[in-house]
Amino acid sequence: MTARAADRARYDRATAQLDAPVAIVDLDAFDANADDLVRRAGGKPIRVASKSVRCRALLERVLAREGFAGIMSFTLAESLWLARSGFDDVLLAYPSADRAGYAELAADPKLAAAVTVMIDDPAQLDLIDAARAGGSEVVRVCLELDTALTLLGGRVRIGARRSPLHSPAQVAEVARAVARRPGFKVVGIMAYEGHVAGVGDAVAGRPLRSRAVRLMQAAARRELAERRAAVVRAVREVVPDLEFVNGGGTGSVQHTAAEDAVTEIAAGSGLYVPRLFDNYTSFRGRPAALFALPVVRRPGVGVVTVLGGGYPASGAPGADRLPVPYLPEGLLYDPQEGAGEVQTPLLGPVADDLLIGDKVWFRHAKAGELCERFDTLHLVEGDAVTATVPTYRGEGHTFL
Repeated sequence: MTARAADRARYDRATAQLDAPVAIVDLDAFDANADDLVRRAGGKPIRVASKSVRCRALLERVLAREGFAGIMSFTLAESLWLARSGFDDVLLAYPSADRAGYAELAADPKLAAAVTVMIDDPAQLDLIDAARAGGSEVVRVCLELDTALTLLGGRVRIGARRSPLHSPAQVAEVARAVARRPGFKVVGIMAYEGHVAGVGDAVAGRPLRSRAVRLMQAAARRELAERRAAVVRAVREVVPDLEFVNGGGTGSVQHTAAEDAVTEIAAGSGLYVPRLFDNYTSFRGRPAALFALPVVRRPGVGVVTVLGGGYPASGAPGADRLPVPYLPEGLLYDPQEGAGEVQTPLLGPVADDLLIGDKVWFRHAKAGELCERFDTLHLVEGDAVTATVPTYRGEGHTFL
């Protein structure tokens, strides 16, 4: 029996009394992935990206482990909810226009101490001030650095279009604008190198592309390490007591941690290890989050139909954004139908071994987005479900 076949047998036994669709997290794999992230971080604390987990119980579990500290959130409403729930170090990774949320933040000393908001433009300070509604608490601010690699005098850009702040002088000028403004304090810098941390460099069947990605990423790491260090020096001239410099992501943990200027690493997807993280040379994780769909039809030889399945991930549309049929091995989508809104046909000789009611296990393309489809996660240890916990959705929250 292969390791994957053994996992299928375990998951089927663990969920034998549960009707599909159903989602699980294999805690043995989850904990092993957490240990690997800590090893790769080389002693620097890991701030957990909540968008990649979206389950309070699992955020609590990982933050109880040595090597993890703090949360990187994705909306202001989520940040405030987490802070009210007892998480005392929440960095909002994206600028917000949530006026009601800012009013709540500025009026509550506990929330203001626990939550740090992201800016890259003084106009965002104007929005926060206009939303204060009399709240006078000092708002903790993090400045985001654009990490994109630019070539040929800026005519070529590689990297996500996030912050407009690219040079040390630009970041330092915004730091000065914050320092001059009552009611705000710069406490950190964030720089997410998505073109390094979030792009696989060993795509099966694409050797030339994979080599090009590795060359690009090596150049990007060198350029960013030098520029990030210069940015930190420039900002420390304005803010000598800067608390943190956050960088990285699951795919670049060990590289980013090697930079002296970086004080903490961001990671989250590496806990669940969705399918987009199969194509990396820098690490190998264990798939921990899966969902099962039930076989409801057997249309013919070599075909079964499962209920549901149309759970695409965000990003540029493509086959790599679809969940992948994982267990049993050997099932493929019908190219004429793909992952369906209500039903999904699956092809392959192994389909003939499946019966009505059997489970087919899938891996989502991304990590936390799976939790937007399920109210609960069943936590599996060995071949038993040992706990069932709510996702954000199960607690009544869909923050985006």
